[in-house]
Amino acid sequence: MTEKTVLFMARTTRLHDFIRTLSTSLGVEVHVATPDSPAVAHDFDLLVLDADGVRPDRVDAMAKWLESRGGAPMLLVVDEEDIAEMRLPSRVRADFICSGAGDAELEVRARQLLGECEAVPVDEVLTVDNLTINLATYQVSLDGEPVDLTLMEYSLLSFLATHPNRAYSREVLLHRVWGFEYCGGTRTVDVHIRRIRSKVGPLIAAHITTVRGVGYLFKE
Repeated sequence: MTEKTVLFMARTTRLHDFIRTLSTSLGVEVHVATPDSPAVAHDFDLLVLDADGVRPDRVDAMAKWLESRGGAPMLLVVDEEDIAEMRLPSRVRADFICSGAGDAELEVRARQLLGECEAVPVDEVLTVDNLTINLATYQVSLDGEPVDLTLMEYSLLSFLATHPNRAYSREVLLHRVWGFEYCGGTRTVDVHIRRIRSKVGPLIAAHITTVRGVGYLFKE
């Protein structure tokens, strides 16, 4: 990878050294700014944003700004405790990484967004009727238009869709999607299922079946 530029925006310096490892691992030039900076004069190929202290509406505004500049992709860096409420912007190609991740994962995520990876294999793109789930980029689209899902909504939908025709209890879904250390109640699953159904439309919602006394399954 050569002649690529990464713009890193953050309100603190906590991740400066971490992001600057891309200079060595990918041979890119890294510029630093803040989310409140005036218009950036130089061009860049990837925006890396430390989401700490940045409101979701500000992230969406930055995605709109990227779209107006030609659609450079965005890599969000989020703290693990904020993942459940995180939303990937739909206006541009986006991915995320946890702030505690290692240099190798950062390199892989950035390389993919910079277009240096091979095309996504067919088996990593799941299509059901008018819904497409890209398992490599965490993106969901309906009739070609992006669907605005939170990370946990995406994770629940993709888990059910990749394990069709099998009923899972709410407890199992909590463990498989939220993790074994999740302390919330099973009602969390119902709330997320309701939100997913409202976002994917009636055609796809009909695939998400409630199994009375058990939980949910995704019907092919």
